[in-house]
Amino acid sequence: MIARRRATVHAAVLALACLSACANVAAPPSAATQALAPAGTLRVGLYPGTPTSIVGDPASGDAKGVGFDLGRELARRAGVPFEAVVFPNNAAVQAAAKAATVDMVFTNATPARRNDLDFSPTVLEVELGYLVSARSSIGAVDQIDRAGVRVGVSEGSTSEGALSRVFRNATIVRTASLKAATAMLGGGTLDAFATNKATLFEMASELPGARVLDGRWGVENFAFGIPKGREAALPLVTSFAAEARSSGAVARAVERAGLRGTRVPE
Repeated sequence: MIARRRATVHAAVLALACLSACANVAAPPSAATQALAPAGTLRVGLYPGTPTSIVGDPASGDAKGVGFDLGRELARRAGVPFEAVVFPNNAAVQAAAKAATVDMVFTNATPARRNDLDFSPTVLEVELGYLVSARSSIGAVDQIDRAGVRVGVSEGSTSEGALSRVFRNATIVRTASLKAATAMLGGGTLDAFATNKATLFEMASELPGARVLDGRWGVENFAFGIPKGREAALPLVTSFAAEARSSGAVARAVERAGLRGTRVPE
């Protein structure tokens, strides 16, 4: 009788041990998570100098930016590690996304980029404008397209393509990075720089007397983009985009990054 009771207790202990061990085994990733982060880590492509992407030092953890913050939050919700992959400029980010060496980008969802990426619905709308230096006599958007005016754009950016089709008189100057553009404005080799206003206000903080002109010449529609061939991840990304808007996560990321000239769609 005692032996039988001991055997019953021993079996119960083994069962509890098994349940405990099973509880500590991580559940396998869903098909959507596997498609989103096939290497097991969510690699988000970013470029420095703009609060729509990343500002600060990701190595020290002292970084912020809408792309950075929301990418990290999506990784947390998907249950995978987050990796900020920082490139020198936006053109390099787009090339990496097209080559699928990063898993996600937060970028302007243009028709051309839709050829290479699948996008969530719009997460953030950002006005496009111009930054002029303190020495510039330009006071309004309609004074930009004039002979002799040199307007900087990031090489490979949507601003470059859009303004190339619009300008009749101003000269477009391609810049390798936002840091280079800021130096060129300060040094007088550019009369204005064109991009979204979130970036322009960030650049203006480093140029005493620089001004972001009132008015706009367009709007960028920022969304999450994933490489083609990973359609199984799109419902997960789309659901996160809607939840991030409705929960206030996008608004909090915008506030933390100090963005201006933005609107979170309903």
